[in-house]
Amino acid sequence: MPTSEPEEILDPDLPICDPHHHLWDFPNARYLLDELLADTGSGHRIESTVFVECTAFYRAGVPPQQAFVGETEFVNGVAAMSASGRYGETRACAGIVGRADLAGADVDAALAAHVRAGNGRFRGIRHAGAWDASPDIREAHTHPPQGLYASPAFRAGFARLKDHGLSFDAWQFHPQLSEVTDLARAFPEITIILDHVGGPLGIGPYAGRLDEVFATWKRDIQDLAREPNVVVKLGGLGMATCGFGFHHREVLPSSAELADAWRPWIETCIEAFGPTRGMFESNYPVDGVSCSYATLWNALKRIAAGASADEKRLLFRDTARRIYRLDEESRP
Repeated sequence: MPTSEPEEILDPDLPICDPHHHLWDFPNARYLLDELLADTGSGHRIESTVFVECTAFYRAGVPPQQAFVGETEFVNGVAAMSASGRYGETRACAGIVGRADLAGADVDAALAAHVRAGNGRFRGIRHAGAWDASPDIREAHTHPPQGLYASPAFRAGFARLKDHGLSFDAWQFHPQLSEVTDLARAFPEITIILDHVGGPLGIGPYAGRLDEVFATWKRDIQDLAREPNVVVKLGGLGMATCGFGFHHREVLPSSAELADAWRPWIETCIEAFGPTRGMFESNYPVDGVSCSYATLWNALKRIAAGASADEKRLLFRDTARRIYRLDEESRP
């Protein structure tokens, strides 16, 4: 297993809301409350977190739309454990983003069921649309068709989010960013949260083409940022699909090396969206292939070193809490 060299925690008193992490218990991977709290307790001041769907604990023996609700039930239980205060001050899973098939049947019933199961913590839906023509690029876990976000069936379900007071997390690869822009323009009343700086690819046919990928990605990010209903998550660059190759190393990179690699992508997003529409994220444990949780947040703090105190509060906590309405938590 690769290891990370321990580092001194930078700016340990800076309050953080981690707006993107997962929980799961798979045959070869476990990341539940104990593992999460070990990471959030590794030195940074993580006050609260938002869980994002990841196929954890679906109900068995029921149709898919109902099965997805099982994940929300499970996460709400974890959030209730954390809210008791018996596990420390971090409020884990204070917001929940679940999965629904927005292109499927019974969307209204599915959304209402998630809201009930979330007991005041359910905030939005992620229906991943990540797809690429290359067989070297694994599609999202939702097995989306090409052009999902433009399909009439998907858009009919997407339109229902407004009446349920829910936001939408978009997960796609960088060649699909224009699809998110079209969706945002068609539904300006629905908040769209762009995951992982838009999903830049650096493997398969995109390997060795960093400058070309960056130029295309930057153009489309700047276009998307013109839509005021879109917010961006600043992270996810530790994933193997981004092509940095850190996961192949026996000793994982330092926060300084990570900051150097990630800075152009994250600074471009901050310049385009501004701190009121940008939020740093961990994407843990997925990004754990490239760095430890503590090193990841050190890297993000290095990138934000030149920001003002007000800008840091927005990027590290306040924008996430506002967008996910965490001050409304525990109101069923």
